[in-house]
Amino acid sequence: MKAVAFSSTTAHLIHLFFEWAAIASGVQLYRWQRAHQGLSGILEPGQYAVIIGCILGAAIGNKLVFWMEFPQLWASSSLDINLWMSGQSIVGGLLGGLCGVEIAKKLIGAQRSTGDNFVLPLMLGTAIGRIGCFLAGLHDGTYGVPTRMPWGVDFGDGIFRHPTQLYDILFVLIWGGVILLFQKRWRESPGLLFKFYLSGYLLWRLLIDGIKPVPYEYAGGLSGIQIMCLLALLCYLPFVIKQFLNYKKNAPLFP
Repeated sequence: MKAVAFSSTTAHLIHLFFEWAAIASGVQLYRWQRAHQGLSGILEPGQYAVIIGCILGAAIGNKLVFWMEFPQLWASSSLDINLWMSGQSIVGGLLGGLCGVEIAKKLIGAQRSTGDNFVLPLMLGTAIGRIGCFLAGLHDGTYGVPTRMPWGVDFGDGIFRHPTQLYDILFVLIWGGVILLFQKRWRESPGLLFKFYLSGYLLWRLLIDGIKPVPYEYAGGLSGIQIMCLLALLCYLPFVIKQFLNYKKNAPLFP
């Protein structure tokens, strides 16, 4: 398969369009879910702080993980403001957003988990955003290593590569769809749905990034994103397992 090759400027604009479309679609879906469930709007007292925390945390995490993935760039051009403002990372956005939400909840004294309503918006946003990554091709840097598989994609340089952007879309839709089947059953354990979604995505990225070019190798030949996924899983999985075991302990025999 041969993808359409765009110029650098056009590819950047396409990626930017799909990036903002992903954010807007995710926000609107999140608002619709809350309205459908009879919950307060995202700008109501007690909610806007969580949203602000999510946005700020995601923005900071976005950049931190990107710089971790490409340390050779910012280390050599630390005064270039354009470089500091460039680059995106879904993993960084997810982890940063999670930290931002938890900090905001601590500040306002919120106790109830807010994560489950983020699963569908994250699925939609990731799928739309990855379409932009795919169309941006070689200018985006999210493609895979060369492959002889029949579904390999030539992004314009004559080399057939794994379309890892499309793999990402398939994974979030399949994994998200599977865990959403348990949404009603896990209703008595708020936050469990999101924890499974995030854990699954982090594990997926740890594995799938192994067939992407590594811009900077850390220990074991891992990329910065793989290192971050591994560290996040080590810190996060104990909470997931603990909540799941508590749920199973208290769950009715015949739900």
